[in-house]
Amino acid sequence: MRILVIEDEKKLSGFISKGLLEEHYAVDIANDGEKGLALALEQQYDAIVLDLNLPKIDGLDVLRQVREQKITVPVLILTARGTTPEKVAGLDAGADDYLTKPFVFEELAARLRSLLRRPTVEKSTVLRVRDLVLDTVTHTAKRGGKVIEFTAKEYALLEYLIRNKGRMLSRSVIAQHVWSYNFFTESNIIDVYINRLRHKINDTPGNSIITSIRSVGYRVDDDGEAKE
Repeated sequence: MRILVIEDEKKLSGFISKGLLEEHYAVDIANDGEKGLALALEQQYDAIVLDLNLPKIDGLDVLRQVREQKITVPVLILTARGTTPEKVAGLDAGADDYLTKPFVFEELAARLRSLLRRPTVEKSTVLRVRDLVLDTVTHTAKRGGKVIEFTAKEYALLEYLIRNKGRMLSRSVIAQHVWSYNFFTESNIIDVYINRLRHKINDTPGNSIITSIRSVGYRVDDDGEAKE
């Protein structure tokens, strides 16, 4: 899952980014409203963490312009503006949640998990595809009761595929949601990671979860056999 953090305090944005990376998210950072708005309009994100006191373009203006473009990405406002009228203004402008500074990172992470569940078909914190089970809170995985160890990026890729099970996902769409915006889409790294996942989850003919269609992309299925 890919998160955009729009925060002008570089120390804080770095702290948030580090924590989100440890939670297996891909993270892009913008340190002013102008860059943040450009990224929000040009790239696809699963959620945005937005400060209000931003240089160049105020956070509320960023939010209003994003919503005017019919972009429905969940937005979590993170700011020192904590009065009730200010919260109401943010929510009325299109925010989905509001967290005031100072904050505890664990709460930020929990609120993001909640927001990320809302627009998806799969709302549980435990994701299942046949006998493969992912816990999105503890970032653990099992298949047939056996624990599987993943790197952070392997886990992020598998979680994204499972959250979108039944959908054929192109390599460019996968890259937009699992890697950062400057990811080189002509690279074969996605295919490499898919092969790693298949090996680790014992994705063999007759026992397969990940379906591939050459030159198109990948899909996770609850049943059926993978096609090469």
